[in-house]
Amino acid sequence: MKGWFFATGGESRIVLATTNKGKLKEIALLLREHISDLRPLSEFSNAEIDEVGASYRENALIKARAAFKLSGWASLADDSGFEVAALGGQPGLNSARWAEKEDGKRDFSYAIARIEKKLEEKAVSESEAKFVCALALVRCDGEECVVQAEVAGSVVFPPRGDNGFGYDPIFVASSEKITFAEMPARAKELISHRAKAFKMLCSKCFTPQA
Repeated sequence: MKGWFFATGGESRIVLATTNKGKLKEIALLLREHISDLRPLSEFSNAEIDEVGASYRENALIKARAAFKLSGWASLADDSGFEVAALGGQPGLNSARWAEKEDGKRDFSYAIARIEKKLEEKAVSESEAKFVCALALVRCDGEECVVQAEVAGSVVFPPRGDNGFGYDPIFVASSEKITFAEMPARAKELISHRAKAFKMLCSKCFTPQA
């Protein structure tokens, strides 16, 4: 599959199946050398995509296929989760849902507080944890590529840092002493689950452009 080239009128174009502004910003940074035109799906449709898969890979592919049908562009989707060992891998596939409050709005400070409360209930102050990211790419001729990567580390409280998004303020990677939210974007780019998945994806799916 190596050597896939996304070109239309001399430009590489991809629609990203996410409404998460943090993901869009991070993915745009990761793809800056490969894609000149990256658009959110909201520019094509306001349709909600149901994530009914049993795995990160399945959910990513569901979203990428739906985005392709709605936009007609090559489509990229990310499905990621935060897994806390002491909580049996929760929130996992439900990482985004854990942030949903009663009014339906997402607030990850609320999700982080839920994790802290559950750890307290188990009388656990520390736990191993990991971020997982699956990426699915559907190109215009229907060819598909799915990859998955993860980064291991631990949960820390209280939350630290104002960078990043989601669960970044409570995660310290095994090789680091600061949280993802305390890292500059370029530093996180070198070690994150999403960065690792993108390296895998790019090695399979993109031809370097002159």
